[in-house]
Amino acid sequence: MNEVNTKLMLTAVLTGTFLVPVNSTMISVGLPIIAKDLEIPLTEATWIVTIYLIIMAVTQPISGKLGDQFGNKKVMLTGFILFFFSSIAAALSSGLLLLILFRSLQALGGALATPNATALIRKALPKDQLSRVFGSFGLAMGLGAAIGPLLGSILIEQFGWEAIFWVNIPFLIVSVILSWLFIPKMNKPVEPKKVDYMGSLYLTVFLTLFTLFLTQGQSINVWTLSTVVAAFFLFVRQEQRHPSPIIQFQLFRNEAFTNSNMFIFLNNFVMYSVILFIPIVLKRFNFDLNEIGLLLFGFSLSMSLSSWWGGRLAQKTGRRQVIAFSFGLTAIATSSYFGFHPSVSDVYVFASLLLGGFASGLGVASMQTMNMEAVPKEKAGTASGIYSTFRYMGGMLASALVSLFSGDHVLYILLGIAALFGLLLSVRGTRFSFGVRTEPKS
Repeated sequence: MNEVNTKLMLTAVLTGTFLVPVNSTMISVGLPIIAKDLEIPLTEATWIVTIYLIIMAVTQPISGKLGDQFGNKKVMLTGFILFFFSSIAAALSSGLLLLILFRSLQALGGALATPNATALIRKALPKDQLSRVFGSFGLAMGLGAAIGPLLGSILIEQFGWEAIFWVNIPFLIVSVILSWLFIPKMNKPVEPKKVDYMGSLYLTVFLTLFTLFLTQGQSINVWTLSTVVAAFFLFVRQEQRHPSPIIQFQLFRNEAFTNSNMFIFLNNFVMYSVILFIPIVLKRFNFDLNEIGLLLFGFSLSMSLSSWWGGRLAQKTGRRQVIAFSFGLTAIATSSYFGFHPSVSDVYVFASLLLGGFASGLGVASMQTMNMEAVPKEKAGTASGIYSTFRYMGGMLASALVSLFSGDHVLYILLGIAALFGLLLSVRGTRFSFGVRTEPKS
């Protein structure tokens, strides 16, 4: 590819995938308004966020395999087109069930597009450019998450909550056209592999019902509990028998691999909890919607920049040390949330969120590197899929618990416990891992 085509290809990929994190965080500031407009309880409105995370968690592990089998460009374009039509349908939705359905399809589109966009970049560019381009890709995704709350607050304030879906349309049109014209087909023919569709179904049922238990456990009967348990065991049995499972359980025998997945689960639980509870709490304290958007923008921007800096810091001090530092700062940040009250100042909230965002982002690069280095190269794709699943499961747990405890000190206590558990796990690894090789040779 010549330089012009390469730039156009990167523009196509980044324009589309940038929307995935934007839509993940943009809706958080709109939940109270959507709940009021649709005349539903806020606990039900949080399912608009939860379903997005569930679908992303379930679909990402197999979307890369679909790209290898049918072509990365074809699967990525399918994802962008699905995201396009589901965004229009979500904007036109008149009730909660329809909105949840089209948010599900939106998440499916994003999950199909993102891993295959990464694969296309890897295949199209020479090795000496990958580090720089992937750094820009990661920064763009982080900035997408950062811009989401601010953009959402502006759009909702000016045009109503439907605008957070309409804004996707022009970007997706550009992305689809550029992708179609300037991204070549780069997949070599491969032997078709069986896709673990039943495993995906069992995992979806399990995660959905488990989240339902967390939010409405008092109304669940013994038959539903039996369904949750049955879905879990069916999933485990399916993964043990399938030749190409979503999750290879034998990988968890490796301590570094297991810890890296626990780290990202805990980190995302805390991060998503903050993004979700801040709009709800500050709205009760009569903060303006634009103020809330700016405060969350500060949180997400701080997280994005610290993630970039944390990767460089790890090269000097070691990954475990950076992860331990990250969780230590997270524990301090969560303790500051106890100071949120109706007369709290903007400065205090801003300082707390800056610290919380910095802490959440600091260890992310080290967690992902630890995950990749814990497995042989030929299993890197599988490891990445499992890692993505744990990341979104942390967000799902956050969505469920925020719907129960938003504005309650119980939530802050749970966030503190998660941070301290991550700190202890990382310190234990640092203390006992010196001189011990846990990563298999690639």
